[in-house]
Amino acid sequence: MAELYLVEFKGSRKEYFFNTYYHSLKLSEYVIIQAERGEDIGLLSKKVDVEMNFEESARPRSILRPASDDDKAKLEEIRQKEITHETEVIEMIRKHRLEMKVVDVEWQFDGNKMTVFFTADHRVDFRELVKDLAARYKTRIELRQIGVRDEARRLGGVGICGLEQCCNAFITEFVPISTQQAREQDLPLNPSKISGNCGRLLCCLRYESETYETCKRRFPPPGARVRAKTGEGIIEKIDVFNEQAVIKVEDGITIRAGAGDILSVEAERAAEVKPAVAELDEDVEAQEELKKLDDSERAN
Repeated sequence: MAELYLVEFKGSRKEYFFNTYYHSLKLSEYVIIQAERGEDIGLLSKKVDVEMNFEESARPRSILRPASDDDKAKLEEIRQKEITHETEVIEMIRKHRLEMKVVDVEWQFDGNKMTVFFTADHRVDFRELVKDLAARYKTRIELRQIGVRDEARRLGGVGICGLEQCCNAFITEFVPISTQQAREQDLPLNPSKISGNCGRLLCCLRYESETYETCKRRFPPPGARVRAKTGEGIIEKIDVFNEQAVIKVEDGITIRAGAGDILSVEAERAAEVKPAVAELDEDVEAQEELKKLDDSERAN
């Protein structure tokens, strides 16, 4: 069976393709691939060594050949043309008085299609715009409305961690995220700290969420009075990284105990202990912003 590769295109779009013609290929090199209509160019990013099952309708197409020096030079010309055409498309949108924001313009390598990616708060009737674009550029025009996360992916950028955005690095599809995952990890519920460049909740909030949930289930909740081998007191917080409960005893002294070292738990919970990482104190504005973040996730 032909080798399977992951090919990356402009805007961090990734698709699978078979090396049907058994070319000698190198990772991080450009290849010409079989598009839905014609040919396109992408970067060979990964060889897939595990067997994957695809539905017949989604079966990967073929890698036609490695890109030549002429192909790479043509790609540079296309990228420059896209910058110019983006400005022209914006002008035409203003002419038609449409409420839409152009994110990117992408030409297929063989010139058979031009795709305009845009965001909008509602559905846009762009039929007349498409006619004008087709008449001007003499090719097939596709206008594709995308969400704010896809916009951030296409534009690229650096996250608050100082690293490349996860959506540009390795995420292939977006999954729902909630502020509950930030609470589970005892993170400050400050909207500016837990939101990405897209304005939505950080994708990385889900990476360690399951680890926190699994660890915390092994301990009584914060605020419970417990008796452990090291002493007796009230659980202040769970140190997930060290898998220990931090227990506050008399005179403000704290001790630590693993899940197996806790001997008993009082039937009634003690007074709630203020979390070590405080949420924003009754900041109504921040709470409303957090609710908006959750609501936007549910809407998608």
